[in-house]
Amino acid sequence: MRRQPSLISRRLAAAAVGLVVVAGAAACAGPKDNSSKDGDGTGGKPQKGGTLSVLNTTPLTDFDPARQYTSGGGNIPTLVFRTLTTRGPGSGPAGNKVVPDLATDTGRPNADATEWTYTLKDGLKFEDGTPITSADVKYGIERSFAAELSGGAPYLRDWLVGGADYQGPYKDPKGLASIVTPDPKTIVFKLSKPEGDFPLLATQTQFTPVPKGKDTGAKYETHPISSGPYKVVKNEGDGEHMVLTRNTNWSQKTDPRRQQYPDTIDVKSGLDPSVINQRLSTSTGADASAVTTDTNLGPAELAQVSGDSALSKRVGTGHFGYTNYLAFNTKVKPFDNVKVRQAISYAINRTSVINAAGGSALAEPATTFLPDQEAYGYAPYDLFPAGKSGNPAKAKELLKQAGYPNGLTVTLTHSTLEDRENSPTIATAVQEGLKQSGITVKLDGLENNAYKDKTRTAAKAPGFFLAHWGGDWPSGGPFLAPIFDGRQIVKDGAGNFNHAQLDDPAVNKEIDDINKLTDPAAAAKRWGALDKKLGGEALDVPLFHPVYKRLVGKNVKNVVISDWTGVLDVSRVAVK
Repeated sequence: MRRQPSLISRRLAAAAVGLVVVAGAAACAGPKDNSSKDGDGTGGKPQKGGTLSVLNTTPLTDFDPARQYTSGGGNIPTLVFRTLTTRGPGSGPAGNKVVPDLATDTGRPNADATEWTYTLKDGLKFEDGTPITSADVKYGIERSFAAELSGGAPYLRDWLVGGADYQGPYKDPKGLASIVTPDPKTIVFKLSKPEGDFPLLATQTQFTPVPKGKDTGAKYETHPISSGPYKVVKNEGDGEHMVLTRNTNWSQKTDPRRQQYPDTIDVKSGLDPSVINQRLSTSTGADASAVTTDTNLGPAELAQVSGDSALSKRVGTGHFGYTNYLAFNTKVKPFDNVKVRQAISYAINRTSVINAAGGSALAEPATTFLPDQEAYGYAPYDLFPAGKSGNPAKAKELLKQAGYPNGLTVTLTHSTLEDRENSPTIATAVQEGLKQSGITVKLDGLENNAYKDKTRTAAKAPGFFLAHWGGDWPSGGPFLAPIFDGRQIVKDGAGNFNHAQLDDPAVNKEIDDINKLTDPAAAAKRWGALDKKLGGEALDVPLFHPVYKRLVGKNVKNVVISDWTGVLDVSRVAVK
């Protein structure tokens, strides 16, 4: 089974930028709904008109639905690319629910969830007025298999019958037999194994319809044909400057999820994070109608904003299913000894770690691997209670039982990138905390690319290192399976995320059994139970869940954010 990369890991550069800004994953942060009614964050009823400015650090490169790795809606691609399903329009946990988009429902499974059927809504049109058909959705998916359009989510290659060998329509115009379009409104997917999360996968941009006659291959990103409320009229510098205007053939009757408030959306990227926050804070001229989708407030900036009541009202808080943790490679001594792993779990000082991550406003303590959100199956537990500052007595007791009565010396590998997650500041906090329990930590700081290569290569992975994980969608599957499913261990190359190299048949079977469930609530309960079972093995030490703080311009209205990605929902923003 191919590994399932996280929303954070799939665009590592963007993730690093987003978290560096917190100090100073996959741009997963943004304001929450600041209002009591439909997200009117700054007062007054939202109206149509004006220009929304988006100020970002990271360019929107490869703006092609096949090459994007985006799910759930709410970000810039969702303005142009509609998919079979998308996330709910509400803020907070309400936005974690999957809802129909192009389809009439979230999908109809067969008895064992190996086949999913969708029916398209009436009245769907591309920006040029031509009808959207099931054949367009099928073709859009198939072109995502082409090598020259790589970069998107790999799930369909794993899940669809024949997907592993398909090379895309440019080399194989016959297409995938496992995607069937019996009529212009119906599309059927035949899977190689049961997948109850298929409706969540169908939020990925690979499910965007693409008219075959308008496909220009690798050049399609400069002018993708819109199915959403806005169309691309300018794309300069591979996404550094993009301008979107209204798609007059979009109809909200078919798309209650999105709004079409601004006349124009102007996206400028490549900006310095401090400049972005300063411009949003000052809010003069066009910046009064500006937002950011990838730049967070850092501790110093947040302290300054907190002292200004007017600015504080323009700060939103975002959460995303994401966990920072200490990883153990159980193939490396002494981490093959569960009592050593338990001792470190008891010894950790989460208060010092959270302070290093920017303080309690920007990080929340974690004792479970799953994020503390219902959709993931979160079930609270603390199997190795360390309190706020560690439990040295319990840690020393376990070290003695493990054969280390005089303490232990270990090496912690981390990145030298100051991103406040895998960084020297976090590593030093861990080092200082474990010292109280007789555990001497030597730090091994590596340049970020070298760090990623070493920690993700099974044959040379260190025994103890800083790590993080985020879910591709709000479910326990894409969170637990890549980290603990033994069949997802990548033995060759730097693509392994099963850090413990755990290959437990019982765990693998439970993952398969949960994947068969099509009831999200039932699946969530099982994921939570599996998380606790795995937690008992002390295969990692959860440290914290990041919290994101962002400013919006003073004229921005309808501020809505959900827990799906923590991103400000630009498809609902108004500036008048």
